[in-house]
Amino acid sequence: MTNSRFSSAILATALGLASASPLLSAEPPKLVTAPLPGPAAKGNDPEIVGEEKAVLTSAPAVPPPIVRKQPTKVVVDLEVIEVVKRMADGVDYLFWTFGGDVPGKFIRVREGDLVEFHLGNHPTSKMPHNIDLHAVTGPGGGAASSFTAPGHKSQFSFKAMNPGLYVYHCATAPVGMHVANGMYGLILVEPKAGLPKVDKEFYVMQGDFYTQGAFGEEGFQTFDQQKALDEKPSYVVFNGAVGSLVGDKALKANVGETVRLFVGNGGPNLISSFHVIGEIFDHVYQEGGVKATQEQVQTTLVPAGGSAIVDFKLEVPGTYILVDHSLFRAFNKGALGMLKVEGAPNLIAYSGKEVDEVYLGSAGIAQDSKVGDLEARMKAAIKADPKIAGLSKEILMEKGKRVYSQTCFACHQPTGLGLPGVFPPLAKSDYLMADKDRAIRGIIKGQSGPMKVNGVEFNGVMPPVMINDEQIAQVLTYVRNEWGNTGDIVTLDDVRRVRAESAHQ
Repeated sequence: MTNSRFSSAILATALGLASASPLLSAEPPKLVTAPLPGPAAKGNDPEIVGEEKAVLTSAPAVPPPIVRKQPTKVVVDLEVIEVVKRMADGVDYLFWTFGGDVPGKFIRVREGDLVEFHLGNHPTSKMPHNIDLHAVTGPGGGAASSFTAPGHKSQFSFKAMNPGLYVYHCATAPVGMHVANGMYGLILVEPKAGLPKVDKEFYVMQGDFYTQGAFGEEGFQTFDQQKALDEKPSYVVFNGAVGSLVGDKALKANVGETVRLFVGNGGPNLISSFHVIGEIFDHVYQEGGVKATQEQVQTTLVPAGGSAIVDFKLEVPGTYILVDHSLFRAFNKGALGMLKVEGAPNLIAYSGKEVDEVYLGSAGIAQDSKVGDLEARMKAAIKADPKIAGLSKEILMEKGKRVYSQTCFACHQPTGLGLPGVFPPLAKSDYLMADKDRAIRGIIKGQSGPMKVNGVEFNGVMPPVMINDEQIAQVLTYVRNEWGNTGDIVTLDDVRRVRAESAHQ
């Protein structure tokens, strides 16, 4: 192969024009590093004054606003690393990242700055990577100049000519797979005059993930190409994982403060209907522009590969829930976060009693599961006595608690008491405890019609619950041994037997 043909193939790969290439397995050291910048890129632009190193932050943190009044040379040093991280409780995934996190580091520069970009690819990476910054005016948004093999580093420069909030992502073929594995982030090019001042700024970015296993299926999960092609994600999450913005990780602010959210959508496929339950956006900078184009907005669309900026003032204390208002994504696939607001009540603005539990879904139960510790103890016991092979009831309870928090919590409540007249109680439930097979069948096939629970009549509909047999065994073991209930273990064999019997009914 001639050098010309080799260069063309590498460029096509960097731009995502080839779906796959045998050249990916080769290591072309002469081509992984871009040529040194020319005179203009080295800082000879007369407008450029001085030099500084970019402050990069991991979500939800944002670098501080830029206060200088003149453009400068900003050096951005970003590393690509492939790393196994938590997708959900009990679920691990090999993420491809910019800076070790999903989303990638938040980059903040000023309109007119000269950005000198250094992209390193960690030696442990298995794939070459590059970066396409939507803020770049130039071929591939920088992708053509940043194709980098593992263990190498590339450099290119660009002038931040257009203010706005821009997505960046990997553009190495197959592009969709690189993005689906978490390779995206945001770069803000502040306008020369800056953005209106607010009290708090946060970085929130949505992404859809495609795993071999279903939502919540435990263990190490791998990328599922067919699900990605069919645009049927297992997970839709904020900031790279289920629960990344809940509990102790929730965003925090105070009554009277103004909040700005820099919202991105890495995709690769889904549009986000971004909404904060209980708040109205005072200003929306649609599609990442720097002019507020709408006011008093309830929900704003954020396209895949796009962004939005939303500002609002906090009037009432409490917990506000961030969601993709395509609600099955929020409550069943993970696109849910929290903004916890402290301060004095404002009874004029809102006098009702706050009930967080109705809306929290999988976030409501504390995430401090003891499963890891219990499993470690179980492994130690098995090592000492190989006859110990089954999971203990205690571990099943903890795993069942996790399933409950992801699937059942919103209706049946953290106390298992349900909602009077709507959802029957699970706590001290004579109906639940009277027939184990009936409870299993109710999850598998759903349940409707009149029933009497603890002497109270209910008549509603519960659709089939879309969890696997192992999760059914876990959650029923949990609810049949919690809140005053005392029962035996529901085994995987129990569930499989009832499922087989139900198929013939």
